[in-house]
Amino acid sequence: MKHLMTGNEAVARGAYEAGVSYASAYPGTPSTEILENMAQYKDVLTAEWANNEKVALETAIGASMAGVRTLAAMKHVGVNVAADPLFTIGYTGITGGLVLVSADDPGCHSSQNEQDNRYYAKFAKIACVEPSDSQESKDFMKSAFEISEKFDVPVLFRMTTRVCHSKGLVDFEERQEVPIIPYVKKPQKFIAAPAHARILHPIVEDKLKAMEAFSNETPLNRIEWGSKKIGIVTSGVAYTYAREVFGESASYLKLGFTHPLPMDKIRSFAKEVETLYVIEELEPYIEEQMKAAGISCIGKDKVPRVGELNPDIVAKALLGEERETVHPNDDLIVGRPPTLCAGCPHRGFFFTLSKKKNVVITGDIGCYTLGSSEPLNATDSVICMGASISMGHGAKKAFERHNVDKRVVSVIGDSTFFHTGVNSLINTAYNGGNTVNVILDNRITGMTGHQENPGSGYTLEGDATNPIDIPALVKAIGIKHVVTVNPLKLDEMNQAIDDAFEFEGPSVIITRWPCVLKSFSPEDLKEFDLSKKLCHVVEDKCRGCKICTKTGCPAISFDNETKKAKIDKYMCVGCEVCLQACPFDAIERVGE
Repeated sequence: MKHLMTGNEAVARGAYEAGVSYASAYPGTPSTEILENMAQYKDVLTAEWANNEKVALETAIGASMAGVRTLAAMKHVGVNVAADPLFTIGYTGITGGLVLVSADDPGCHSSQNEQDNRYYAKFAKIACVEPSDSQESKDFMKSAFEISEKFDVPVLFRMTTRVCHSKGLVDFEERQEVPIIPYVKKPQKFIAAPAHARILHPIVEDKLKAMEAFSNETPLNRIEWGSKKIGIVTSGVAYTYAREVFGESASYLKLGFTHPLPMDKIRSFAKEVETLYVIEELEPYIEEQMKAAGISCIGKDKVPRVGELNPDIVAKALLGEERETVHPNDDLIVGRPPTLCAGCPHRGFFFTLSKKKNVVITGDIGCYTLGSSEPLNATDSVICMGASISMGHGAKKAFERHNVDKRVVSVIGDSTFFHTGVNSLINTAYNGGNTVNVILDNRITGMTGHQENPGSGYTLEGDATNPIDIPALVKAIGIKHVVTVNPLKLDEMNQAIDDAFEFEGPSVIITRWPCVLKSFSPEDLKEFDLSKKLCHVVEDKCRGCKICTKTGCPAISFDNETKKAKIDKYMCVGCEVCLQACPFDAIERVGE
């Protein structure tokens, strides 16, 4: 029986069938669902959320060293965080098979860049496998573990957003139980001291030669003959686009094992065709290596290297065809930029902070990135996970050095604080920073779909655990001024910010209120008043000042004809931020 699955679901199934015993990840779109789906197999494997990608990979390395098959999963920018251990295990190798899933994001659907992580495999001198659909995501995962153990290397399993989230039919097979490899102490292999590393490097180069020979033979790289007037070298989801555009009017060298590339096979294929195209998303990874090997081909001089590809783009780039499609009437489309949800606990904080003058606000990766948008406009920078506190510290030191009178506020979420914000705050405390650091604790990892984290009290597998006490943690770091507030109480929020501004030295404000979309835990229901109390506008009192709309709540609209505000009762959750913001008491609780 076939099963309809996303690529992420299929990866999890493939890891299960391959006999994986341990898996770890930090949630990040488009990779998140891989570990969420691994958790269903908790009877035969352990699946855990790590507090960042480096930790996820390192725990997987430890489990591999202990002798079992292991998987670490993350989005493409997460590999940047995990790069330190990744490059070293390229030298040391593994014991149990180890696969690192990198979910790349062409088109920046949910990311700050669209880097092509195939280059990580080349740079770290490890193998790279690329599926193009859900069935291959499952099957290639099993092959990846075999490759890992055959060549004593980690395997970078490169997914992309379209493969991660598109659905296809998948055949299931039984799980292969892989016995643990008895542990043997191997200091020359796993202690990456300079003396050992110098010995390991030549071994790595020999592995690469052996893997290239394998690359020329493996069925993961296959030729599909059609017309020989056009030949196409391609990989990943770009293969499916090429197939849709050219059909049988071209021949294909479909690459599933992309580092090392099968140069002998590519040369042989190139000799058989008249015109050779390379179709790949993002960087000219395959094309560059082909041209360096003296193989003439057409690639990024025609095919875009920015954003996702699709069949229409490929047809236009290589055939000059404008495919018939439905063109929207732009005049009728209303722009709908993303916004903080109605009732989001972050809104009260950003609304209050937006009123402060002469302030630089360094932001971070999370739902609260939307604090930078209209009408709040309450963030000046967002670079990467954990950067807000570090950047804020650096900015404040620079201002102080040059006698610039500006306050700096660094904003970070609870999960992101656990990710890399703790290190940044330690640096700020250690170096005597004078910034206001705000940890937005909404009791869950919100942006990626409500995954548990070290502060939520539960593990990925649903087991209760001791939650991290954020106030106690920041005090242990050395922060003297620590305040916890309800961000939906604007007076309380305003006082907390003013007090922190007056304090000399690093301070921390913790805003603590659960995400409005969260499935509330028993602990949430005990701690917070989460009863729903709707608000409405009293038209006779409304003066049309639009201050309520400046909270950025999507439940609030303004009628330009009547000059009155209105609250959508189907969206309002009664957070009462607008009620507190209104200077004319024109907003009341329903029923009062």
